[in-house]
Amino acid sequence: MEKQVTEKQSVFKFKQFSINQENCAMKIGTDGVLLGAWFDAANASSILDIGTGTGVIAIMAGQRNEVAKVHAVEIEDKAYEQAKNNMETANWSDRLEIFHSSIQDYCKTCTSKYDVILSNPPFFSGGTLSASNERNSFRHTVKLPNGDLLRAAQTLLTPAGKFCVILPFMEGLRFKERAMSYKLFCTRMTKVKAVADGRTERVLLQFELTDKPLVEDKLTIAIKERDFTDEYINLTKDFYLKM
Repeated sequence: MEKQVTEKQSVFKFKQFSINQENCAMKIGTDGVLLGAWFDAANASSILDIGTGTGVIAIMAGQRNEVAKVHAVEIEDKAYEQAKNNMETANWSDRLEIFHSSIQDYCKTCTSKYDVILSNPPFFSGGTLSASNERNSFRHTVKLPNGDLLRAAQTLLTPAGKFCVILPFMEGLRFKERAMSYKLFCTRMTKVKAVADGRTERVLLQFELTDKPLVEDKLTIAIKERDFTDEYINLTKDFYLKM
């Protein structure tokens, strides 16, 4: 699904900011933009993006919430430098800060709690690694096991905070079940189809520390390729240039 609207050029231009991505293994794709546009940004004073990559989700969070302090964590050297530079060029750069660290190490020293935690995490935990070690680090859960990600969210959330991720559908369902053992309860779930007659490919999940009734809905990106639905346009129109 990511390939559907992924740009190959080194600079991806949004309406209010641009993302340089030439040094990042994972380029701008649908998944990150979906998460950045979908999460509940209201009433948050502090937001954390785990594994920020290019920095796009953190920068989107800063655009959507005009008062929140947004922190981002990135372990990869090149991605960290790229995201840092992208954040510095945003008009709201004074509210953005990135830390060059794994989330595991960040948790050990962080004294902050966050109203919102976001992550577009690595999701493939099996199979054969490809020749691209850099890309593998993003798409395999070797450096960021699901348990470590869930433990970080549990540790760093405020009592009323929300932890949001996007994952492939089946991986997301497994993640949802595992989250319960960390006392993280799924309170919102959106099943995502790339095209109307296709299968569910992704799932957006929101977790909280308090067990509440689950709110479920669906999102279809396009009727057919490039013929976007009104719901997808309304979700992303503040970001994509051509929406």
